[in-house]
Amino acid sequence: MQQGKIGIFDSGFGGLTIFKSIQDRMPQYDYIYLGDNSRAPYGNKSFETVYKYTWQCVEWLIQQGCTLIILACNTASARALRSIQQNELLAYPNVRVLGVIRPTAEIIGEKSKSKSIGIVGTAGTIKSQTYILEIKKFFPELQVYQHACELWVPLIEANHIHTKDADEIVKQDLELLFAQSNKIDTLLLACTHYPLLLDTIKKYCPPHITIISQGPIVADSLVNYLYRHSEIELHLSQQSQTLFYTTDDASDFEEKATLFFGATIKAISQKIGNN
Repeated sequence: MQQGKIGIFDSGFGGLTIFKSIQDRMPQYDYIYLGDNSRAPYGNKSFETVYKYTWQCVEWLIQQGCTLIILACNTASARALRSIQQNELLAYPNVRVLGVIRPTAEIIGEKSKSKSIGIVGTAGTIKSQTYILEIKKFFPELQVYQHACELWVPLIEANHIHTKDADEIVKQDLELLFAQSNKIDTLLLACTHYPLLLDTIKKYCPPHITIISQGPIVADSLVNYLYRHSEIELHLSQQSQTLFYTTDDASDFEEKATLFFGATIKAISQKIGNN
């Protein structure tokens, strides 16, 4: 078995927040990041479309030599991961594809004293009910309340984070979530974009609310996964090399990626599917 890279996939920029946490924890590995920016966002697309786009991107990463791929996108994890694992990977027995929902579901119940949590995410993630299904496997007693924040991703990608519009939209969405229950004491940001709105989210959350971002959770889970699966870890290349690809304009990706990744990057434009 040849040595392979770790692939990180997202529909756009948000997965860079996950990737940053992973790379900080494990800088020795080789990575390829792919953002399907030309077809983003995924959150308002049909199940079939999300599955098709996600598999096209995962297959491309496999062709680039990635043997471990992280779907750093909640919508893709919710709507495509299980089918890819059960069907598409039969043709690629040495490849593993993991998502961001299960690692979060495994620990989220430990964060809540009231056993009531709130989840904000894209329409696709919330509609899938995947978080509720996964969380109930580990914490059947947990009460889960969800709300789709359909305007948060467009706000962030337009870099309108520190605006009156952002304040009003975040305030309104959080009020709708917390109106479902006054027992909520933990808020999960179930979209990789949302940490960029953290200051605004804190402003409109009750002071007792614990806010959970996924980056550190996914990074910790991946470290543990590789510890438990040495047969996979041994075949990952370790030259600390990273390549960034986007299905959109590379210069535009480079400019906006700094906001999410916290560092200047160089990107390569890559056509995938019909984009």
